[in-house]
Amino acid sequence: MAYRRIGQIFIERKLITRDQLEAMLDEQKKNPGELIGQIGERLGFVSDEQVAECLAEQFHLQVISLSEFVITPEVLAHITEPMANLYRVVPIAFRDNTVTIAMCDPQKFAILDELRNFLGYDVRAVVATSKDITKALERYYSTSESVESIIDELEQDKELSQALDSAGQGAVDLTSAEALAESAPVRKLLNMVLLLAIKDHASDIHLEPFETEFKIRIKSDGVLYEMVPPPAHLAFAITTRVKVMANLDIAERRLPQDGRIELNVAGHPVDLRVSVLPTMFGESVVMRVLDRGVVNLDLGAIGMNPETLRGFRELIDKPNGIVLVTGPTGSGKTTTLYSALSELNKMEDKLITTEDPVEYDIDGIVQVPIDSSIGNTFASALRAILRQDPDVILVGEIRDTETAEIAIQASLTGHMVFSTLHTNDAPSTITRLRDMGVPPFMITATVEGILAQRLVRRICPKCKEETRPNNDMLAELRLSAAEVASKRFFRGRGCQNCNNSGYRGRVGLFELMVMNDEIRDMIMRNASTDEIRERARNYGMVALRDAGMEAAFAGTTTVEEVVRETIQEA
Repeated sequence: MAYRRIGQIFIERKLITRDQLEAMLDEQKKNPGELIGQIGERLGFVSDEQVAECLAEQFHLQVISLSEFVITPEVLAHITEPMANLYRVVPIAFRDNTVTIAMCDPQKFAILDELRNFLGYDVRAVVATSKDITKALERYYSTSESVESIIDELEQDKELSQALDSAGQGAVDLTSAEALAESAPVRKLLNMVLLLAIKDHASDIHLEPFETEFKIRIKSDGVLYEMVPPPAHLAFAITTRVKVMANLDIAERRLPQDGRIELNVAGHPVDLRVSVLPTMFGESVVMRVLDRGVVNLDLGAIGMNPETLRGFRELIDKPNGIVLVTGPTGSGKTTTLYSALSELNKMEDKLITTEDPVEYDIDGIVQVPIDSSIGNTFASALRAILRQDPDVILVGEIRDTETAEIAIQASLTGHMVFSTLHTNDAPSTITRLRDMGVPPFMITATVEGILAQRLVRRICPKCKEETRPNNDMLAELRLSAAEVASKRFFRGRGCQNCNNSGYRGRVGLFELMVMNDEIRDMIMRNASTDEIRERARNYGMVALRDAGMEAAFAGTTTVEEVVRETIQEA
């Protein structure tokens, strides 16, 4: 259905002049994310009530005054507090399996589809003013419905208890199991957990069954936090709900399964990579959260100091060779490589990636997902990629000798190859390649540079305060009190902004080893990792521990984080 533009409706109702509309459109060009109604209200051309009435006319919806409604707890229960605040909606009625919501942004069509997906009901919209919505959210959700309150409801739900008893722990009745997974209480709890995790920019959600309890833990900024555990007997219902959402086989509880859940939350896509693992007491589920809306693929914004950034940019601009990024799982290697690819993504070059799985979709880059179950491995995909006339290739991970050899051949035939390895630091990558069977002369002929990285938690800016490290911490860092007398150290006291952790977000630590003739000679002579490390430091390589101390002195992170994520080299 074609809708009239809201600016035209303003003019037809004689609320504004054409000159005022032009001024509003000019203002929108400066602030592309701001809606015309919001701009008109900000400039004083129209009121909040007039915007609501025009939006209702534009989308053929009813306009209401929320102050005239008395919303019952039964109706409010259909939309949880995080969901109501995230989408800025208030439920006002529930009838015939349809929930009616009041919203101030009816032009955001995706909200209705997302709510249908989360709730499992049909959703109907009416329009209210932005002020009305804000007041209603404060009035009805001021008690902040929590996971604890939902769990209390679940424990008192007799129908759910009977369904769980009938499901049992033996043979699975598919009909009753699916009905259990689709039940409103189970949906509500899982929706709350997912929305809280996405809101807190969590990287993983863990659902873990044990003999007497069922734990839910969320990993945020690299650290696991435990939520209030739901009753152990709900484990089957919750894991089945996740499997239904990921299109997995709910009858199969003896074998590991992998799947994917695609969500749209507040207008941006969120992918959940689901891994289900059978354990002694049920199925353990881990969901990796890939929130594309919070990832900034800008090489200049990932935290490298200017000198390291300049050196890394020189490496990726080379016409051929191999650049390796190393570090443990979850250290940000993929984000660094994606940022490098985004910088190299030009019309005149062809970029191809092969990943397991493809994490972020980038326009202009051909991305190939790995699926070893059908024989599409890194090695086989890489062979095929070489016949696609690429200029730059990203291999998600060098896992074996075969992949390493093909990557080397690709670089020798004029391609730039990016890849990752799991090593402790940049110099030890050379030893890892040797252990994989790559001859030293091949390493020296192809590898141009190695970037090792870690992620440390950033001090929360809202509760940041000066502190002094204790003597044990200084001893761990091999520093004396006299050496740090002139330095300033900081920590986060803990506040609501950071969930009382003292940290908010993460920042990268980087160690860049650029190959030169002397280091290549050392590799040919089979020099030890320590010898290579020492020589690289002489040429300006900043070790991970030293990069961490620079970040601590700058007030970005704490010395405790530096000690936790880095090791002191000999």
